[in-house]
Amino acid sequence: MEPGPRRNPHRNSALKSPGVSRGSSKNSRPHGLLEESFMYGAIIFDLDGTLLDTLQDLANAMNRVLENWGLPIHAVEEYRLFVGDGVENLVRRALPENMRDPLTLSRGVAAMRKQYSRSWASCTRAYPGVADLLDGLCAKSIPMAILSNKPDDFTKQMVKTMLGSWKFYPVLGERPLVPRKPDPTGALEIATILRIEPERFLYLGDTDTDMKTAVAAGMYPVGALWGFRSAQELLMAGARRLVSKPQELLEFF
Repeated sequence: MEPGPRRNPHRNSALKSPGVSRGSSKNSRPHGLLEESFMYGAIIFDLDGTLLDTLQDLANAMNRVLENWGLPIHAVEEYRLFVGDGVENLVRRALPENMRDPLTLSRGVAAMRKQYSRSWASCTRAYPGVADLLDGLCAKSIPMAILSNKPDDFTKQMVKTMLGSWKFYPVLGERPLVPRKPDPTGALEIATILRIEPERFLYLGDTDTDMKTAVAAGMYPVGALWGFRSAQELLMAGARRLVSKPQELLEFF
């Protein structure tokens, strides 16, 4: 395995404090500064809400399931709190409380997968700035991997279609017998495959699930503020840094 993170001699001795950077007075002192700054050797991305804005297509697919069943639908913004923990949890959160029994959930998951497979690319796009970030990482020869709670087949198909101009390896979604995030198994599997120590990974995601995964795996958790959840949620779950634009990640490498 490779050694731990390398110190970057070209950067200041401390990174920005957690949260979005803001102006400060001479007498103020940032909170939570790191004692040293490092250049990380690899990055793991979440997919939905981090690289790709998938919210509209997810909401539309689930709402079609609800409509077909004669059930109330949800506003797209409500789905920000429904997604991120796998399709089963998405379906569970979207269904009325009295319809969350195992059989109904199983039918709902099957129906959601069918609807989503027909229209997952209708509105989904990479977030602004993502292409520049990926180009910058490739220019630095930084290994890039993806770990998602989206079903593995959808994850691989979406990455190939929407992000095919860049090399990601490995690309892992939710798989049978492998616990989903925030369990660190998938993240540690990526570290093993790439033969890079976990502490050399920066982990970028947009939900508490992602931050908890990074913490559990011993990786550096960074929260994406352009995604589905709030800054407060990300910080409470262990984010060491929040970024408001994808290109801000390049300073870590």
